[in-house]
Amino acid sequence: QVQLVESGGGLVQAGGSLRLSCAASGSILSIETVAWYRQAPGKQRELVAAARIDDIRITNYAHHAKGRFTISRDSAKNTVHLQMNSLKPEDTAVYFCTAQGCGRDYWGQGTQITVSS
Repeated sequence: QVQLVESGGGLVQAGGSLRLSCAASGSILSIETVAWYRQAPGKQRELVAAARIDDIRITNYAHHAKGRFTISRDSAKNTVHLQMNSLKPEDTAVYFCTAQGCGRDYWGQGTQITVSS
């Protein structure tokens, strides 16, 4: 079992930056990949960014995130970060940290990002 806790959400002005954190605990050795999703009211959940946990440089970014968002890892703290730059109002959503391993998906509780225009 893996537990994920997101933090770092909040209110930011358009063009600003924010860094989300996802702290993992439990059976963390079973984690193979990590992915950030987001969901805005009235919209479907969508992938933001994903990466291999054993090589965080191997990534997959949504078109809207590429060049603006970056996944990084702090192995000592069992934490993955999502650096979000040049934020736009359309980035407003609840952001979820997820992890995948052994055919299972784990989800955090989500953290709200609001980008004002």
